[in-house]
Formats: sequence, C-alpha cells, structure tokens
Amino acid sequence: MKILEAQSAVLTNVEVYTFLNDQEKQYQKQDRKGPANLETLRKEVLEYFAEPPGPLSQKPQPFDAAAIPVLFKKLRGYQISKGEFIMLFNVRPANVAVLNTVIEDMEERFSEENQEEILNIIAETLGQFPPKEDNDEEDGAE
Repeated sequence: MKILEAQSAVLTNVEVYTFLNDQEKQYQKQDRKGPANLETLRKEVLEYFAEPPGPLSQKPQPFDAAAIPVLFKKLRGYQISKGEFIMLFNVRPANVAVLNTVIEDMEERFSEENQEEILNIIAETLGQFPPKEDNDEEDGAE
C-alpha cells in the first residue's frame, strides 16, 4: 500500500466511530471477519470512544456526523481554525476551562461573552452532557 497524499483530510472522532461500526456491520452481513489485528484495533478504539467523559460515551448519542457542517456554519464568524474546530467537535467542551484547552490564545482572541456564546452553540448543536448522579445516598444508606 502506498500513501498518495499525507493528511489530505482529518477525521473527527464521530466519523471514525461511524466508519468502524459500519465496517463491522458490513463484515457481519458478509459473514466474515477481518484480519485479527484489525478486529483488535477496532474493538479497542470503540471501547475508548465509549468511555466517559468522551462525547461518544453518551447513549443514545445526541449527535452524529451530520452535525459537523451545522456546527461549522454556526461557528464560522468566530475565526476558529480547522484544527480547533475538530477539537471542539471531538471534546465537546462544557465549560470555559475546557474550551481554553482547545482554542489557542482564547482569552486574547475572545471576550468572556464570546466564549459563552461558543459554549452555547456547541451545547445547542451537539447536546449537553447529562448531569452527574450522586451516589452519596447509596453509600450512606447502610
């Protein structure tokens, strides 16, 4: 196999997740298995995506690959780079601290109001994480 164009496109986690699931379904439909190392890789990547606090760990998933152009269109006016956009989509930040880790020089580029607007657009387009449940009642009941 020969690589014709290195890094001609970057995929989001949801695109990789969808591809791996579709490939698995296709193999099952054909009643065959892929190479062992491919099966291991697919299983481990899907397990990684399913672990909290990853955005793809939520069941049912609040968004799919169709949300990519929607989010891109809504964030177009904020001058966010392609790499930052992909990280926003992959991480789905829920607060300013996480947003700051994704966007370079965020405090210099965006006002606090703009930062909140970006978070609201992300939450509106990709959904929000469910509130954490407290298990304190169960622990203290005994």
